[in-house]
Amino acid sequence: MSEERKLSTSDIAAASDRQSPVAVTIDDGTPQDRPRAADESPAPLFGEGDAQGYRTRWSAIQTGFVDEPRKAVQEADTLVAEVMKRLAEVFAEQRQRMEGAWERNDRVSTEDLRQSMRQYRSFFERLLAI
Repeated sequence: MSEERKLSTSDIAAASDRQSPVAVTIDDGTPQDRPRAADESPAPLFGEGDAQGYRTRWSAIQTGFVDEPRKAVQEADTLVAEVMKRLAEVFAEQRQRMEGAWERNDRVSTEDLRQSMRQYRSFFERLLAI
């Protein structure tokens, strides 16, 4: 029986080269008629429970570095890859919901497109804030 190969950040990068970009439809609640203030932070990309789970795993990996540095680095890469993969999955799911709504309605209004553009802007800003 062979050991299951763990996901790595290289796998994520290679997969993104083969796929079309993934879009997101998350709205951070910024009013449409007001630009974001310089001191306003974008909304988190993950829910608090998910983020805390990732932080807990990271803490365990970091603690393990003392005894097994190579293993800790490999586990860190695996965790980062899992977080990136989950982020892509969440965005893909939201994109499918948005496109599904558009397909049910042959006529997409300018307002619908404006809302989608705001959601893309929110995603873009959050990625740059990382």
